[in-house]
Amino acid sequence: MGHRAPALRRRQTHAYPLTGWGYQEVGEVVEAAPDVADPPVGSLVWGIWGHRAEAVVPAEKLVGHVLPPGADPLTGVFARVGAIALNAVHAADVHLGDQIAIFGQGVIGLLATRLAVLSGARVVAADAIPDRLELARDFGAAETFDVTSGSVAEFTRKRIEGADTVIELSGNHLGLHEAIRTVRKGGRVVAAGFYQGDGIGLRLGEEFHHNQVQLVSSQIGGVASWLAHRWDVERLQRTFMELVHRGEVDAGRLISHVMPVEQAQEAFDLLDKHQSEVLQLVFQFEESQ
Repeated sequence: MGHRAPALRRRQTHAYPLTGWGYQEVGEVVEAAPDVADPPVGSLVWGIWGHRAEAVVPAEKLVGHVLPPGADPLTGVFARVGAIALNAVHAADVHLGDQIAIFGQGVIGLLATRLAVLSGARVVAADAIPDRLELARDFGAAETFDVTSGSVAEFTRKRIEGADTVIELSGNHLGLHEAIRTVRKGGRVVAAGFYQGDGIGLRLGEEFHHNQVQLVSSQIGGVASWLAHRWDVERLQRTFMELVHRGEVDAGRLISHVMPVEQAQEAFDLLDKHQSEVLQLVFQFEESQ
């Protein structure tokens, strides 16, 4: 007589409404404990404390996160995503004159394009949305490629005999497969997107195997292992924000929508149904009365 497998109980991971969730915030320090001098009251600071009108944050979490006088507060929302882009560029081990293709020109892809150019690379930016490809050119891409028109691999082989490195930020398995096809023999693919479900269409018995392609994962939970003795996520964030403050990265151009948080439902509908129209959407919280 067989044994029936036990039923698995579905566990609820979060309760609704969600509180304290959010990826990056900017706010003003309105009060501090008597023994806190940094950051000073009145400072505009960037950090992560959840999408909310006010929060109590340990002072040490905000040291080095003060926006300089005259800075646009909106630029502070890019510290984390900028760090993700910089982490991917570091994982790519960019050298002056390297030929790099960057797949996916959303916010992180566009920032990676700019950072790779600043690092001395010649960048081919690939995406399916014309407006984003235009922005990629403004951010320094030497060439752009509309992925709906053909193969990036064939395009790069004709122009530059293949890329030295591809940074894959589309999060699509087919994009990852095309990235593997795009690099030269012994080239590197940095998989910095988040791939969900089965990798149908990702084939590892062809170029990946025969061309000895390096496949490296980049994720903001840590830096590339060979840099861990010198770099951490905090340094990535601060470095990126310094580039923004010096005017070397025009992060403000990536903001397509600023909406009051009361319109959150409309904002998420927009993201769900009109993705190509949204680049960076920022929620605005009114001052508490």
